[in-house]
Amino acid sequence: MVDEIKAAVQREFGANASAYVTSATHAKGASLERLLALTAPQPDWAVLDIATGAGHTAFLFAPHVRQVWATDITPEMLEQVRRQVPERKAGNVTVEIADAEQLPYGDGTFDLVTCRIAPHHFAAPERFVCEAARVLKPGGLLAVVDNIVPHGVAGDYVNAFEKLRDPSHVRCLSMEEWQALFGKGPFVVEHAETLYKRVEFSTWAARHSDIMQRYLLAMLQQAAGEAAEFLQPRLADPPVTFRLWEGILVGRRA
Repeated sequence: MVDEIKAAVQREFGANASAYVTSATHAKGASLERLLALTAPQPDWAVLDIATGAGHTAFLFAPHVRQVWATDITPEMLEQVRRQVPERKAGNVTVEIADAEQLPYGDGTFDLVTCRIAPHHFAAPERFVCEAARVLKPGGLLAVVDNIVPHGVAGDYVNAFEKLRDPSHVRCLSMEEWQALFGKGPFVVEHAETLYKRVEFSTWAARHSDIMQRYLLAMLQQAAGEAAEFLQPRLADPPVTFRLWEGILVGRRA
């Protein structure tokens, strides 16, 4: 099952790799700059960016630290990162394939581990947190940004909505679940916040056929109760939009 999930991630992201270079959510989302502000990177730091995608987080941190390792399990995504290294003059960015749940690095290697808008694709996010703790130096930071859902049935609905659109989607966690995972890490949570982003439905669903887009729109229209409050769809006037939430957590390794 785990291998099937990873293969689905590689297929989905491999097929759409170039789109993530210019994706507004990934390249310019508010959470990107928040990561930098909340972690206060230092010039001598070694930073590991897990599930780097098109490398937006890695390139953000590169001017502020000694070295950044930009890692992912999808070769096509890493190729997009490699192409950007010379044009961004980011010679301190090392691009390598690595599995978030089985990192190929020694204990206590990094000062900071980052992971942004990716853990909802992980088969075992608890394993990712444990691996991050292992490769961090004592006192090092883990900074995670990911889409979150409300607790309970409403969260199940939002996850089903996301998975219909993206087969590589596994499960978004709630903030309560993330904080519990950090506590088992072991990490002391130094900062936790949520922020929302309004998403234009036509752009979000553009990779799909007209029929699939109608299915997705029907799910958005039929959201009720806490799920509707969470998504807050605006359906009356074009463009149709809805709301997604991101959680930001920064934890210090004990």
